[in-house]
Amino acid sequence: MSAEGVKCCTVAYATREVQYLWQVMLPASANIAAALAAARAQAPDIALPWDEAPVGIFGERRARTDVPLAGDRIEIYRALPCDPREERRARAREGRRAARRP
Repeated sequence: MSAEGVKCCTVAYATREVQYLWQVMLPASANIAAALAAARAQAPDIALPWDEAPVGIFGERRARTDVPLAGDRIEIYRALPCDPREERRARAREGRRAARRP
């Protein structure tokens, strides 16, 4: 592969405790699935939801067949225990209730 036919991307996965980052060199036509496979090869002992987790680029959900650009950050998303927006709404409702109490 020539330098023009290669791109470098970062694959990222984060938990509360640790953030994993893998730099992967890919052919220019490689898709997200290929980037995940390259990152997985660098981390064979790390148990991640490689095949089933939703993925995206810079916070925007994408299909595994999408082709990232050089320098893109490909993110593997994990399920959140609760919806942060709903959690904020619940706290706001509770705050309003508490303010009305004598």
